[in-house]
Amino acid sequence: MQRQQLLNYLNQELNVAAIKDYCPNGLQVEGSDKIRHVVTGVTASQRLIDAAIEKGADTLLVHHGYFWKGEEPTVTGMKRRRLGSLIQHNINLIAYHLPIDVHPVWGNNAQLGALMGCSDITAVNGITPDGVVMQGSVDTTFADLVITIERALGRPCVATESAQQDVVTRVAWCTGGGQSFIEQAATAGAEVFITGEVSEQTIHIAREMNIGFIAAGHHATERYGVKAVGEHLANEFGLSVDFIDIDNPA
Repeated sequence: MQRQQLLNYLNQELNVAAIKDYCPNGLQVEGSDKIRHVVTGVTASQRLIDAAIEKGADTLLVHHGYFWKGEEPTVTGMKRRRLGSLIQHNINLIAYHLPIDVHPVWGNNAQLGALMGCSDITAVNGITPDGVVMQGSVDTTFADLVITIERALGRPCVATESAQQDVVTRVAWCTGGGQSFIEQAATAGAEVFITGEVSEQTIHIAREMNIGFIAAGHHATERYGVKAVGEHLANEFGLSVDFIDIDNPA
């Protein structure tokens, strides 16, 4: 398919125009006009670019691209090498940050909710963009919830249990670096808050607001949105799509 056709489709389906972000969403580096082979991954690191080149891909679709607010604007060093590799091999770099976090079906939050076995999933009100923090129902214990997440994501969690009852029925979550939303999650009635990262103060907040907390990894919690988008594109348009997971313990 043509590059612009794909971009128009993704921009509409991911509701890009309605979401204010910290980076440009959509095409970040122009490559081939014709798109046949897409590699998807979490972050446009050099290792992922090299893997896309090895696969013969013409397009790299990621969650974490480039040109972030406050980023050094000069094209030197690591940035020059990354951009040079993409341009030399005529590879499109397409990136969607918050739009992939919040999409109700393909989004990182939606995908993590499914992995945790949540039901009655809704957005926590009052946080923009809508869906950046989700909440849902479960029927489990804190210990079993940690086990479920660790098995699904394939990595250990940092977890602290609250003084609440043994059974957990309501959780809230935000993939990636969402630890700052813990107070909103507690106010919304969640018994446990799940995110990717943890800060020193997060544990104190969890204890003092009597809410369980689980940090399951920024990378690990954000594998599944871009993967789901790629799988959809393969089914919808017959594109060759490979998801490549560049391991990251963070």
